[in-house]
Amino acid sequence: MPHFILEYSSNLDEKLAFQDLFKSLHDYMVSTGAFPLGGIRSRAIRCEDYRVADGRDEFAFINLNLKIGPGRDMALKQTVADEVFKRFCDWMEPITRTDYCQISFEMTELDPVLKFNKNNIHALFKLK
Repeated sequence: MPHFILEYSSNLDEKLAFQDLFKSLHDYMVSTGAFPLGGIRSRAIRCEDYRVADGRDEFAFINLNLKIGPGRDMALKQTVADEVFKRFCDWMEPITRTDYCQISFEMTELDPVLKFNKNNIHALFKLK
């Protein structure tokens, strides 16, 4: 954890450089000292079937969901949410300057009892 899950309308496909955003988000999360690099992952999901507002072809959407594990205090979560949304909006600015796009972001804290994962990548980064 954390996981960044980005969903976007297919009409944005040629306009987005996901690796730039993901690097910025990963670097920031590590810089907080609260999220280990070995658990961070990001993915983008292109949505072919969607409708924005009245259905105009030029209308777009992008939604970022950040899932984090439990146990961090509200002040840290608020700071992280604010910074992630700022970075996300800054990254989208070249598009929103000229095109119509709905941008949304949500951070979700997962339940400690109902969240499971197995990750052998953590050990690789602990060796450094």
